[in-house]
Amino acid sequence: MTGFAIVGTGWRAEFFWRLAAELADLECVGVVSRSRSDLPVPVFRTVDECLAAKPSFVVTATPWAVTPGLVAELAERGVPVLAETPPAPDLAGLRDLWAKVGSTGLVQVAEQYTRMPAHAARLALVRKGIVGEPTRVDVSSTHQYHAVSLIRTLLGIGRGRADVRAVRTIARLTDPLSRDGWAEPAEVKDATTIIATIEFDGGGLGVYDFTDNQWHNQLLMRRLLVRGTLGELRDNEVVRLTAPKTIARTEIVRRQTGYDLDLDGFDTDHITFGDEVLYRNPYQGKRWNDEEIAIATLLQDMGSWVRGDGPEPYPLADGIQDHRIALAIEEAADSGLAARVDDEPWHD
Repeated sequence: MTGFAIVGTGWRAEFFWRLAAELADLECVGVVSRSRSDLPVPVFRTVDECLAAKPSFVVTATPWAVTPGLVAELAERGVPVLAETPPAPDLAGLRDLWAKVGSTGLVQVAEQYTRMPAHAARLALVRKGIVGEPTRVDVSSTHQYHAVSLIRTLLGIGRGRADVRAVRTIARLTDPLSRDGWAEPAEVKDATTIIATIEFDGGGLGVYDFTDNQWHNQLLMRRLLVRGTLGELRDNEVVRLTAPKTIARTEIVRRQTGYDLDLDGFDTDHITFGDEVLYRNPYQGKRWNDEEIAIATLLQDMGSWVRGDGPEPYPLADGIQDHRIALAIEEAADSGLAARVDDEPWHD
């Protein structure tokens, strides 16, 4: 059993202690909070009290401005850290954090998107070479560093230089649903969209497209495309060259139980491509949504890493690079000019 602690009590922190309660190999030993005591786990008033419980790692689920200093403090004390995204709010903060803790090898970033079932299945398919060598990835579903993480991971791009161009537009859009629930009544509001291109040195193109509240607004379609040398993956379908003069289209199929006369209960079972299983839900029976599955997987990967049983879940250098590119997208949208992501200390 691997014990971990959390600093923070917001909605994101709750995911970690709630999911850990369902995992046999992880235990949340407590949460650092100066204001709350009504939690289902022990509460520490200070970081010192927390570390006295000897957690194997600490999750920092704190505001952007607080995270860098806290991560540095924990790493300097030799404690492995899983830092919520982003690890620092701005470029100066990213550089300062890397200078302080980059060499320790103790900091991972809680980037969960590639662990979501649909994305994990797509990534498995791309890595099998089904569409050949990936050359372009379009993401229109999530924002900033999360979208950049998907783009870089699906392209297989490391940490390096890039040129970013972007445009920001505003258009009217109905906004019926947010994290707080349904709007009564649903209003038509101004919604900002940023569309950006990311040209990576050495090849590879990312296309970023995000509109305000796209996470929750179900009027907006989510779109993902991976173009390779042999074809394309678009959302849940692949078109590819399989033999001379032969173009095939194949669906990626998700088996979801609980529909119609399926009495097994609502749950994700597996995701297939033809007769090949790309992804199998490791938490079947818990009825978790994709975000919960992804965070639980990340937590278990972190536990394996600190025990020496697995690779780094998501190194600090990758989390920093994702946000560095996200900042360049905002810079390019603000200026109307290309923004250069040049050499940085955390680059490959």
